[in-house]
Amino acid sequence: MPELNASPNLADLQRYVHELESERGFDTQSSRDKCLLLGEEVGELFKAVRQAEGMPMDVNAAAADLADELADVLIYLCSIANRYDLNLEDAFRAKEAKNKQRRWE
Repeated sequence: MPELNASPNLADLQRYVHELESERGFDTQSSRDKCLLLGEEVGELFKAVRQAEGMPMDVNAAAADLADELADVLIYLCSIANRYDLNLEDAFRAKEAKNKQRRWE
């Protein structure tokens, strides 16, 4: 079982996801598969936000845990980045450098 240190950075999370996917047999899933699964998790996250915001919902709908759904989305993001050998921290920093040049009104 892979171990994750107490204060992981994004690279640690990406390594952990890579290891857990290998261990659980998910490493053969394609990027397309992971994107579709991410889409499902984003839907579950939206449902959890709806519940947290007190929006009307189907009384028979299963409760979703907001923290769990956010974690699932992060796992899939790491998984997709891993399939393309992208470092999420580097990508984040590069995108923020571009965003700093934009004008926000």
